[in-house]
Amino acid sequence: MSERKSKVPHTFVLLFGLIVLAVIGTYVLPAGQFDRAKDERTNRTLVVPGTYHHVEQTPVSPFNTFIAIQKGMVDAGEIIFFVFLVYASFFVVLQTGALHAFIGWLLRILKGKEILAIPVFMYTFALGGAIFGMYEETFGFIPLFVGLAIAMGYDAIVGVSMVCFGVAMGFAAAFMNPFTVGIAQKIAEIDPLFEGMGFRMVCWFVMVSMAVLWTMRYAKKIKQDPTKSLVYGLDMGSLALDHDELVKSHFRPKDKAILAVVVGTVVLLVWGVIEKGWYFDEIAGLFLIMGFASGLLSGMSPSKLASCYLEGCRDIVFGALVIGLSRGVLVVMKEGQIIDTVVNGLAQPLSNFPSWVGAEGMLIVQTLINFFIPSGSGQAATTMPIMAPLSDLLGISRNTAVLAFQFGDGFSNILWPTTLLPVICSISKVPIEKWWKYFVPFFLLLFVVQMVFVWAAVAFNLL
Repeated sequence: MSERKSKVPHTFVLLFGLIVLAVIGTYVLPAGQFDRAKDERTNRTLVVPGTYHHVEQTPVSPFNTFIAIQKGMVDAGEIIFFVFLVYASFFVVLQTGALHAFIGWLLRILKGKEILAIPVFMYTFALGGAIFGMYEETFGFIPLFVGLAIAMGYDAIVGVSMVCFGVAMGFAAAFMNPFTVGIAQKIAEIDPLFEGMGFRMVCWFVMVSMAVLWTMRYAKKIKQDPTKSLVYGLDMGSLALDHDELVKSHFRPKDKAILAVVVGTVVLLVWGVIEKGWYFDEIAGLFLIMGFASGLLSGMSPSKLASCYLEGCRDIVFGALVIGLSRGVLVVMKEGQIIDTVVNGLAQPLSNFPSWVGAEGMLIVQTLINFFIPSGSGQAATTMPIMAPLSDLLGISRNTAVLAFQFGDGFSNILWPTTLLPVICSISKVPIEKWWKYFVPFFLLLFVVQMVFVWAAVAFNLL
């Protein structure tokens, strides 16, 4: 009986509970909005500071609460179908056996030293996040690294960490991420761009290293005792790969051709994101080409390939629904016109505190706001026009306000269910509550380190 009481509610129950809380908020909180204006310098629509005003209350009715779920599904349609297509394309590659042959080769190379794969890949992905804002582009790697981690004697959480934990830390503590640091500094009128890079590099190294050590510690623990895995006994389906079979596998000519397609896809993806500004539509199209080409090279008939895609989509239905359900929270808050109310309510009290306390307050506020505005550039456009002049009043540098923004926006991207976390969990088949059990203790530790860096930036004028 006690076990039943302590059991974590189903993910759908947790997310619907958040929707209900948001609905209650539309009755309790006053509706309000900021005026917004187009900024010619950044070509973005920005909040006009000091223009918050109350508007007519538009509470969400009980019936509209359920309609918000449908609207959330539609609103998140771009992301949902992106997940379907990317996951299914990688599912096709997995079915060809080419990646199994590659992982088998990697296991033979790393025999007895598998743990070294964790820091190598995490630092690599973290550099991508820090330099050119890589994030969503890594989602296609998740199935591969989950399989690799399981084959090395770890679990799916280690595989997710090698990709998403690494890139998330790099993205959040970035020293030249154009989508967070670059946009925020432009809005805050900081010149030259990426000023304070040296201090940010120190932050990046410390925080990424913390994530690497946290992952290695967990990996060693479950290597010694697999029952200590947070996902022990969970059926990972086609993502789970057998170590002995992989080690015995060898490259065939068609395996090499398929891997060449996969590598070429990654190269094109990086080029497209950096040079052409590709996003979900282009990335999904690219992965479709990869899936089609890989399936045909392996000898699949068009009908077999279509069936393989259907099977892959069937595998990811739960995760896709999670994404749409989490978007329902934001739909409710938009319809109730309380998002700007929350932003204003969080920002206003900061002006009454001493400079260093105000800076720490900015960090807390930005972390909370990322729940409601889960977009780095969107959050910058909404909050930096408020935080930049507020930092002047507090007597701290605008660059410190940018630091608080990038930390608050970035690190909680793999914490809040309204961000990209549901996408990551759906692709990796790691239940969101299992990820929280792994990540929340680290996040609390990390938050203390963030506060230390923000304090140091103010106390020693490092930014």
